[in-house]
Amino acid sequence: MSEQEEIALNISGMTCAACANRIEKGLNKIEGVENANVNLATERSNVTYNPEQTSPEEFEEKIEKLGYQVEHDKAEFNVIGMTCAACANRVEKKLNKLPGVSEASVNLAMETAAVEYNPNSVSTNDMTEAIDKIGYELQEKADEEATEDHRDKAIRKQTMKFAISALLSLPLLWTMVTHFEWTSFIWMPDILMNPWVQLALATPVQFIIGWQFYEGAYKALRSKSANMDVLVAMGTSAAYFYSIFLGWQWLNNGATGMPELYFEASAIIITLIVLGKLFEARAKGRTSQAIKKLLGMRAKTAVVYRDGNEVEIPVEQVQIGDTVVVKPGEKIPVDGEVLEGASSVDESMLTGESMPVDKQPDDTVFGATMNKNGVLRMKASKVGKDTALSQIVKVVEEAQSSKAEVQRLADRVSGVFVPTVIGIAFVTFLIWITLVDPGNVGSALMPMISILVIACPCALGLATPTSIMAGSGRAAEIGVLFKGGEYLENTRNVETVVLDKTGTVTKGEPELTNVVAVGNWTNNQVVQYAASAEKDSEHPLARAIVNGAHSTSVSLMDVEGMEAIPGQGIRAMVNGSTVHVGTRKLMAEASVTVEEDTEQRLQSFEAEGKTAMLVAVDGKYAGMVAVADTVKNTSKQAVHRLREAGLDVVLLTGDNQRTADAIAEQVGIAHVIAGVLPEEKSAEIRKLQEAGQKVAMVGDGMNDAPALATADIGMAIGTGTDVAIEAADITLMRGDVNSVADAILMSRKTMRNIKQNLFFAFVYNTLGIPIAAIGLLAPWVAGAAMAFSSVSVVLNSLRLQKIKLAK
Repeated sequence: MSEQEEIALNISGMTCAACANRIEKGLNKIEGVENANVNLATERSNVTYNPEQTSPEEFEEKIEKLGYQVEHDKAEFNVIGMTCAACANRVEKKLNKLPGVSEASVNLAMETAAVEYNPNSVSTNDMTEAIDKIGYELQEKADEEATEDHRDKAIRKQTMKFAISALLSLPLLWTMVTHFEWTSFIWMPDILMNPWVQLALATPVQFIIGWQFYEGAYKALRSKSANMDVLVAMGTSAAYFYSIFLGWQWLNNGATGMPELYFEASAIIITLIVLGKLFEARAKGRTSQAIKKLLGMRAKTAVVYRDGNEVEIPVEQVQIGDTVVVKPGEKIPVDGEVLEGASSVDESMLTGESMPVDKQPDDTVFGATMNKNGVLRMKASKVGKDTALSQIVKVVEEAQSSKAEVQRLADRVSGVFVPTVIGIAFVTFLIWITLVDPGNVGSALMPMISILVIACPCALGLATPTSIMAGSGRAAEIGVLFKGGEYLENTRNVETVVLDKTGTVTKGEPELTNVVAVGNWTNNQVVQYAASAEKDSEHPLARAIVNGAHSTSVSLMDVEGMEAIPGQGIRAMVNGSTVHVGTRKLMAEASVTVEEDTEQRLQSFEAEGKTAMLVAVDGKYAGMVAVADTVKNTSKQAVHRLREAGLDVVLLTGDNQRTADAIAEQVGIAHVIAGVLPEEKSAEIRKLQEAGQKVAMVGDGMNDAPALATADIGMAIGTGTDVAIEAADITLMRGDVNSVADAILMSRKTMRNIKQNLFFAFVYNTLGIPIAAIGLLAPWVAGAAMAFSSVSVVLNSLRLQKIKLAK
């Protein structure tokens, strides 16, 4: 009988003792659970169980079915020592096997690991020790600058290794080149053919430069697995030690003639692989350029008030509540609200909009945006990791660290690839030495070495993560934040895009759109009286009229009294005159006679989705004003792009059918679902899904959150509410429907790039192994091909960083 184990789980969502009792009863019903108790005060459950009958995963599943959540901590690490996809698989499997780890994901391209775990069951020290035992090193992730410093040091070290290796291998390459009949005219010093000279040149390359492969191979074999290092160490060692044997045999036979040695094969293979790793490291560094660019936008210092004086301090020292001074031409250091001053701010790095945004007291400003022309005094509200820029960086990092399903498939393949290749290599050796060229060890050794060297799964392991990194990074630059690799992968499958109306297709704020004056009245006079009457009202339609007056430089008059008439409008005394602004009914009750064509004009405006209000001054009809939530300038173009991409577009709104149809007609949407209550939106999404459609929902309001969560892909307009953004899979920072098209096209292009990478990686190995097996591939050529296959995959991924999406 196995020993009982105990685990502690942190649980969120409990509100009373009944909640704790439900969970406790549910856990105790699980077969294999000896005892479970739940403490409401500490929000914690302790479970004693038989590990042969049940597992912590089953406990979490049960708790979630009951409607609660098991809380996990998250940790990010840099992983030192990985050389190929097999290494990444080993580290990932080891982490996932640790008790208390719910999910671990290792990214070969970024050389990082992201772990979700129960801190009551496992610690980061436990993870570090476990990974150390299998030959790798975990370092808790430092800031980006420290990570970059580590990468730079690794590149410098690899550059030095290559320089030394190339210097020692060059004479051996010289001897190899002169072996060919068509190059025999090239002069070569006889001393280079001496076995001991070749041994002296090859040995430092094999055991000093190539020690990294022996070390990696030992650690892999010690933990009963195999990786690229095993292949390289076996192949080059076979060539090196067989050459020593031939040299010793030559010496015993009287040291006459020139022995056929293979020192150049082992040395040149190691040199080329080191060169390939150097190129790969530099190229992988470029895949994270998006994060570097974002981090480079941060202000380094801030001017704050301390003890009544202006003091310049590092931006890291700014505290919430500090008053910060931002002068023209300076970057805003942190997020906050304007206290004094007015200016225009370039927010293009955040929203992608090239036009500066005017800022005045009470407006929100964001860190890393550029103050253009006025002095601003602001109150810091979000600093450090809480700023908008830091949150963007976090989303991009998480997306780049996560795994798409296609990557998991590649990982499974590469996990069994190395042992299979070793088997093929030995079978090839046996066939050559027994059937093809009986008894000739040298001729049998060469195809075996070529197979071992060319079959490295590096390209396969890098194919997906480098594309995910480059694609999500480029998407972030154009204002599209994918929250994970799986969303970047799945967005390409979207067939129907459902657009919320208010704040998504439209601006979300009513504007004064039309003014009609009658008789001797002018448009400006009608606006002046209407806006003056409405200026003390907080109603959105009133604010639209007042803002319209301000935008046309119409001055407002004094108001002596204003009375709101529910459902009809207002009555006010403006500059000594009685002004009515409102409905037909209001005019009738005020005994105001309107023009004969007024009703026709009213209906015309209402058919366009506008709200029209009649204006009367001292009992005389003066005209009408119309207000509407206007369509964003880019919405029509964006809908056209979506339809060109083969997508069905649906407008979903709580507005009445007439208003919805009017908006849909303006932007070119044929399918309209109107009059939908907030809680009904998710049901409409499900109807489309039940009809076989892959649905993306785009919204910006709190009432869109359920629909965003229900859709196959939820896209939140970044200018919307935090609740909507949290519920979505993708955040569109620009507040522009064009970003919906950008997200879908970026997903399609990234997945196409991944397929290209995987195709070339699979074809490369599929063709390379049989060509090597029949003896048509020299070992040094195999080494060069293997080294540059990884580089070519990374370079192909980097093309995504240059993509320009047509608008």
